[in-house]
Amino acid sequence: MRKFGLTLLTAFAGGALALGAYKFAENKYDQNLSIEDKQKVYFASNPEKSNLVSSAGTADFTQAAAEATPAVVYIRTTYASKSSDGGSGDPFEQMFGQMFGGRMRPQGPQMASGSGVIISPDGYIVTNNHVVAKAEKIQIVTNDHRSFEAKVIGTDPNTDLALIKVNATNLPIVKLGNSDAVKVGEWVLAVGNPFKLNSTVTAGIVSAKGRSIGIIGREDDEDSPYPVRQQETPTLKKGIESFIQTDAAINPGNSGGALVNTAGELIGINAAIASHTGSYEGYGFAIPINLAKKVLNDIKKYGSVKRGYVGIGFADLSDPDAAKQVNSDKTNGLYVNSLVAGGGAEQAGIKQGDIITKVEGNTVYESSDLQERVARLQPGDKINLTVLRNGAEKNFSVTLKADAPANKTAANSKSASELFNKLGASFQPLNAQQKSKYRVNGGVVVTQVRRGGLFDDTEIPTGSIITSINRQPVNSVEDIDKAITNLKNGRLVISGYYPDGGSFNNMFEVQ
Repeated sequence: MRKFGLTLLTAFAGGALALGAYKFAENKYDQNLSIEDKQKVYFASNPEKSNLVSSAGTADFTQAAAEATPAVVYIRTTYASKSSDGGSGDPFEQMFGQMFGGRMRPQGPQMASGSGVIISPDGYIVTNNHVVAKAEKIQIVTNDHRSFEAKVIGTDPNTDLALIKVNATNLPIVKLGNSDAVKVGEWVLAVGNPFKLNSTVTAGIVSAKGRSIGIIGREDDEDSPYPVRQQETPTLKKGIESFIQTDAAINPGNSGGALVNTAGELIGINAAIASHTGSYEGYGFAIPINLAKKVLNDIKKYGSVKRGYVGIGFADLSDPDAAKQVNSDKTNGLYVNSLVAGGGAEQAGIKQGDIITKVEGNTVYESSDLQERVARLQPGDKINLTVLRNGAEKNFSVTLKADAPANKTAANSKSASELFNKLGASFQPLNAQQKSKYRVNGGVVVTQVRRGGLFDDTEIPTGSIITSINRQPVNSVEDIDKAITNLKNGRLVISGYYPDGGSFNNMFEVQ
C-alpha cells in the first residue's frame, strides 16, 4: 500500500510539473504572437464566431451589432489643464477661441472621452492617437460595465492610431476584416460612444475609399481633430490618410470606435467627421484596418512604428491648384518636386520633375494611393513605381529607407498606469547587441517619446537605455509597473544611458 501511495504521489508530481512547463511555454508563445495571430487562435477556439453571413449578402444588422458591440469600449481620459495663456484642451475653445475673449479657463484636471476596440483577448485595445494624446489617466469602461485603467503601449500620430492595454483576460474581441475588399455602396455599421451615449450603433454605406482630407498632422489644429476645415492652399503633410468614407452617423465620442461590415468584421477605426458644426452632417471617415494592422503590430513588437520612406516631396496633381503651381496639365499622379539626399527614390534613379503614375501597377489618382501602400511596408522593403518622364513611362524598384532618427506636483495615490502614462514614453526589452554596446546585463530601450511627458520635459530621447527606476532593475514594461507602484515621497529616480553612451540619473517630483 505504501509503495502504491508513493507511486501515485510521484505520478501527481510529474503531472503537475508537466502542466506547469506547458503553461510556461504557452504563455511565452502567446507573448510572441502578433495581434492578428492572436485573433486566429481566438476564432479557431470559437468557431461559431467565424461563420457569419457575408457583408454583401444581407441587410440584417442585428448579428453584426451583437458581435461588435461587446468589444467596443468607452474611454475616459484625464489630463492636466494648461495655464491661462497656454491654450486649452477644449476643442471647441480652440476652434472658436476669439469668441471666448479673456474668459477665465477652468483650473485643475480636465476630462475628455472617446471609444476604443478590443482586438486581443488579453487586453490590447486600438483607438485614435488624439483620444489618448497627453492623457495622464485612461479609464476603460466595457460594454458590460467593467472598469479598467489602461496604459499607452505606443502611438502613431502620422496615422492617428494608438495601442493601449488593460490587465485583463478573456475579453471579447472584434474579428479583423480586410479593408481592401470593402466596396463602395456596401452596408457598414459604426459602433462607439458619441456624446457619452454608450454602445451606440448606426448604419450607413461606404461612400468612398482612399479619401485624403488633410486632417492628420496639422500643427495648427492637432488637438481638435473632429471638424474638417478647408485649407486655402495645398501643402504637403506627413500624415498618412486613405480614409474609408461613410454616411453612418459618427459624432464626437465615436473617435476610436469600430466601423464593421455586416459580417461583424472590423474594417476601420472611426477617426473624423466632415462638419461645419462639429457634429454629424453626413460624412465620417475611418482608418482602414489593413493599414492599422501594420501600425499596431509594430507598436506591440517594437514600441513604435517602423516606417519606410520613398524619400520624395510631391504635389498631388488631382488638386488643380497644386497642378497649376508646378505647371502640369495632368489631372492625376504625383509630381516629384524634391528628393531626399541618399533616399530610396534618388538611389533608384527617380528625378525631380518626374510624375509618379502607378504604384505596384495600380494607377495613382491621388496621394493616398501611394502613401497607404508605403505605410504598410517596412524599411528595406521594395516598392515598384512607374513614373512619367519626357512623355514616356519608366519603371523603378525603390528600396524604402528608415526615417532619420529623432534628436533629441500629483498625489502619491496615482496608479501605476497613470504614472506610466505620465512618463510619456514607450519601451522594449534590450536585445543582446544593445546589452553588449552599453555593457549592461539588462534594461529597456526607449522606443518613443511623446510630447508633454516627463521624458520629453527632461530630454531623455528615443534610443536611451533605462536600467533602473527607484533603484529597482527594469527589464520589461511589467518591471516598470512594479517600480513605479507605491512611490515613496512622490519621487521617481530613473537611471540609464543616453544614446551616445553618457549616463544619467534623473530625479522627478511626480505631481
